[in-house]
Amino acid sequence: MSFGRLERNPGAQPMSEINVTPLVDVMLVLVVIFIITAPLLASSIKLDLPRTDAAKPNEAPQFVTLVVDRAGQAFLNDQPVSRVQLDQRLRQSAGLNPDTEVQLRADEAVPYGRIVEVMGIAQKAGLNRIGFVADTPPTGRP
Repeated sequence: MSFGRLERNPGAQPMSEINVTPLVDVMLVLVVIFIITAPLLASSIKLDLPRTDAAKPNEAPQFVTLVVDRAGQAFLNDQPVSRVQLDQRLRQSAGLNPDTEVQLRADEAVPYGRIVEVMGIAQKAGLNRIGFVADTPPTGRP
C-alpha cells in the first residue's frame, strides 16, 4: 500500500524582496501635497488687529425684488410702480447702497423688449448687479 509519493518538490518559495511601488506612490502624493500647501503657509501674515466698536462685519448685500407680470406691469418689492416711479425708487436704492442687487422675476409671456427696458432703467439708476430668478422644472419635465 502506498500512502504518498517518495518525491517531494519544494512548494513556492516565500518572496524575500520588498515591493516598493506602493511606497513610491504614497511618497509622490505627499510631495505634491507639500508643494501645494507650502506656499500657502509661507504667505500668511499673522496680525493682532486693534479692536474698536466702530468696526462692524459687513452685512449681507441688500437686494430689491423687481417683478414683471404677464401684462408687463412692474412691481418693486411687491408694490406696483410706473416707469417714472421705478426709475426714482431704483435711484434711491442705488444712492443708499450702490452694491444693491436687483432680483428680476418675469413671467414667461413677457416680451423680451420689456425685460430689456426694465434692465435698462435699473442700470441707468446705477444698479448693475441684476440676478434672474427662475423656478425649477417639475419632476419629469426637462
